[in-house]
Amino acid sequence: MKRILNTILVLMLLGTAVTAQEVTKVGTTAAKFLSIPVGARSVALAGAFTSMADDASALYWNPGGIAQLESQELFFMHSEWLADINFDYLGAVYNAGNMGNFGVSVTAMTMGDIEITTEDEQDGTGQFFSASSFSFNLSYGRRITEKFMIGGTAKYILETIWNSSASGIAFDIGTLFETPFYGVRFGTSISNFGTKMQISGEDLLVRKDIDPTTSGNNEDVNALLETDRFDLPLNLKFGISRDFYLGESNRFTFAVDAYYPNDNERSLNVGAEYGFFNEQIFLRGGYRSVGLDDTEEEYVIGGGIKQKLVNNLNLNLDYAFQGMVNLQDVHLFSASLRF
Repeated sequence: MKRILNTILVLMLLGTAVTAQEVTKVGTTAAKFLSIPVGARSVALAGAFTSMADDASALYWNPGGIAQLESQELFFMHSEWLADINFDYLGAVYNAGNMGNFGVSVTAMTMGDIEITTEDEQDGTGQFFSASSFSFNLSYGRRITEKFMIGGTAKYILETIWNSSASGIAFDIGTLFETPFYGVRFGTSISNFGTKMQISGEDLLVRKDIDPTTSGNNEDVNALLETDRFDLPLNLKFGISRDFYLGESNRFTFAVDAYYPNDNERSLNVGAEYGFFNEQIFLRGGYRSVGLDDTEEEYVIGGGIKQKLVNNLNLNLDYAFQGMVNLQDVHLFSASLRF
């Protein structure tokens, strides 16, 4: 059995051992905000969360993981992302007993108004525009057996900029298996399998002379520019993790995820979590994008606390610090209530 686990890990590592190609698909997908990681805990684990996914942030990482929740949970995350962009996530999971678990979530990326400039008015026209991206999601997960879980998410995606917008539909599916081999967990997830997105709207309306070779015709015919259609950021993930118990009140978890995106090279995320004082205080850290050339992301660190409030009401507060190579570092905060 140990040989099987070693084989899985070797295959994940070999998947990242590819030489960089001269032509890549970086920057060729729409709705890239869907690739921004959710949850301070999972981010502090460097995104190696596919096989852990045991809280409401599993709605993003692996919908099969929400089947583990034995109660209701509300989850919220806020981050001041790059270039004064706000990134927020709100999710809720409802335990319906033998029917399985249901979840709803919203992802929002917003920013302040930006002044419009033109070639002739480079200091500004006095007009402003805004841009935003949203994903509205419905999820379901359940246990097929005591050790095997499966789940899925349906998404409606909307991106807007000034008077134009693009929309699409996507699906996630994930599984989680608690193997009988040394307590190892194995998770898989495929995210954002769906339609292409194409932007349209009033901003693409132009005046056009449809036949400039003919004199006397109407030179100002209303016409709409047609933009290309772009794929969503499809991502296939495989993850393994294992808990190590150090005494009665301390736990150390090590996790590895292999990423196979459609708009970048393959890579590994490696993370670890140490929980002590009977799972009340946590320290976390990891490294993202191992094996990926020219990555902007580096190490991540973070921590969290879990506090029982009243009766069955439990509060989790988590923080993560994402180091960047050239861009500004990112701070993430998330909170969850389980009841």
